[in-house]
Amino acid sequence: MKNPMLGKDESINVLDGPLEPCSTEPMTGFFRDGCCNTNALDTGSHTVCAYMTEDFLSFSKSKGNDLSTPRPEFGFEGLKPGDKWCLCASRWLQAERAGQAPKVSLTSTHKSALKTISIDLLKKNALDLN
Repeated sequence: MKNPMLGKDESINVLDGPLEPCSTEPMTGFFRDGCCNTNALDTGSHTVCAYMTEDFLSFSKSKGNDLSTPRPEFGFEGLKPGDKWCLCASRWLQAERAGQAPKVSLTSTHKSALKTISIDLLKKNALDLN
């Protein structure tokens, strides 16, 4: 369900609970609100809250999306291992298939990620599952 006031889809995680923040340092999310919120304008579906690793950052760079190099002109300091970031669901799935997927936070991953990634696959890669 859309929230007409904010223009965001409802903030629900893949476990059907409230979407928890992913990261404010660095500030992440399609809306740069610290959460993996989304809406129809987010064509990349930046909905997976992932813990960055050196392997994933190298993989992403090799696929044309350099997340580690600072880009001050965009206010982007570059990511480093240990940072959490809202990744595109399709990039995360691509990395998972290549054995390079970073671990995820289920409570901070938006339910819309399930359009691309199965809940079982996310759970297999979760750091916050009891």
